[in-house]
Amino acid sequence: MPKANPRHPNFPIPGGPELRAKGWRQEALLRLLENVLSVGEDPDNLIVYAALGKAARNWPAHRAIVKALTEMDEDQTLIIQSGKPVGLLKTHAKAPLVIMANCNIVGQWAKAEVFYELQRKGLICWGGLTAGAWQYIGSQGVIQGTYEIFMRIAERRFGGDLSGRFVLTAGLGGMGGAQPLAGRMAGAAILCVDIDAERAKKRRDIGYLQEIAPDLDTALSMIDAAVKEKRALSVGLVGNAAEIYPEIARRGIVPDVVTDQTSAHDLVYGYVPKGMTIDQVKSLRDDGQGQLMAASRASIVEHVTAMLNFQKKGAEVFDNGNLIRTQARDGGVANAFDIPIFTEAYLRPLFARAIGPFRWMALSGEESDIARIDDLLLDMFPDNRIVTNWIRLAREHIPFEGLPARIAWLGHGERTALARRVNELVASGELKGPVAFSRDHLDAGAMAHPNIMTERMKDGSDAIADWPLLDAMLLCSSMADLVVIHSGGGGYAGYMTSCGVTVVADGTPDADERLDHALTNDTSLGVIRYADAGYDESFEEIAAKGIGHLRLD
Repeated sequence: MPKANPRHPNFPIPGGPELRAKGWRQEALLRLLENVLSVGEDPDNLIVYAALGKAARNWPAHRAIVKALTEMDEDQTLIIQSGKPVGLLKTHAKAPLVIMANCNIVGQWAKAEVFYELQRKGLICWGGLTAGAWQYIGSQGVIQGTYEIFMRIAERRFGGDLSGRFVLTAGLGGMGGAQPLAGRMAGAAILCVDIDAERAKKRRDIGYLQEIAPDLDTALSMIDAAVKEKRALSVGLVGNAAEIYPEIARRGIVPDVVTDQTSAHDLVYGYVPKGMTIDQVKSLRDDGQGQLMAASRASIVEHVTAMLNFQKKGAEVFDNGNLIRTQARDGGVANAFDIPIFTEAYLRPLFARAIGPFRWMALSGEESDIARIDDLLLDMFPDNRIVTNWIRLAREHIPFEGLPARIAWLGHGERTALARRVNELVASGELKGPVAFSRDHLDAGAMAHPNIMTERMKDGSDAIADWPLLDAMLLCSSMADLVVIHSGGGGYAGYMTSCGVTVVADGTPDADERLDHALTNDTSLGVIRYADAGYDESFEEIAAKGIGHLRLD
């Protein structure tokens, strides 16, 4: 039976042994669709996160998707075009159940204003990364990546941890909401600014944020006390980052680490310019888009200028993947890209080995299934320091949102081994239901984004989008249950293409075959992508694990 959802009473959390579809593969995808809405930011409007990331194009499309998933046979494939189901075709039992293409616009037309016009006409929707692919698991979906970034910074600059260090950031939405907990887990005193009081309250209510300060003076006093005591603390402050960051700089305070995860990628539906309320912004979204975009970009100029000032005074400053540097450069900040992107600065050696954010969801709705898989991880990978450290921290600190789920940074071979072993536990009845495996779209072979994932590649291949397209075709060939190709919408239009995948462990031999082929080939391509760009770590991985890479003489 579904569970009550106190945040969104009209969107219960799925679970239980009863099937509404003809099999667990179809039921799994239905539950994942229900789950992204149960943990979404604005499910009444089908928005999951990032201002515009939607689970379906509109409610008629959503109802048609649900109907198709409940009625389709295993030898059919549901085709979804930008959040709208357009076909249910006869394929075969080893084909994907769902294939999607969301928000892909021809190159010269892939601009924000074109996207907004298509959206107004009801012809397109943006799937974000994991929203439209029904893979979002709440803030936990990005929290380990955020934590690992903080820990890489700690190792590089601060002796191994962030105790006694001040982290300044902004944004408490679906992506940024992971920051306060990740910072506290890394030992920091972290101040998180957000313009929306409801977002701050939500993060506090679910356990991701400890305190909400009434004003900047109080917030800085709380942070200062925690720094002096080397005490981990997360503090939220309701305000506009474009005003708060410059004011902190004016006072001569230099945080140890500075970043930002506001919705700066979208100047209309995401970022709120200084001097405007949220309601004022909403009133301009239809008829005042030009005014709103100009005001947002002007605020981002001040926001990023303050970040650059912190950097000049010794702070570790990085872009967390929200296009804020790009918007600032377009607004006239010529040196905005002096701020490094997090992927290149901290995580590229991991991606070169296809180590990235892998995730799984207990379709039973039972937390005990995740606890058993936690135990399994610790048993299977006792020498993997990243994994063992993370699982112990996650058990202690991370509350579940929606379907019980977990994320862990696993690489080539590890993902496959874990998933196949879980499939055995489902088959034996040790787990109370099937488990869906997925990953972030920000993965080794799955994303081309020259201002985030593929910025400053060693061979200059930043903007080549062949890799996620190849990944999607490979995953279809490898029998994955769901395969999706996403491109950017809103302010991300024209900046990115990515591929997503979901494979269901339902305890059957067929599931074992799907997991083996899809997960192994997915990470194989990731290693090959980085080897093609010339990364030594990738060649080491190929040699050690026998990946079928073809190297030209």
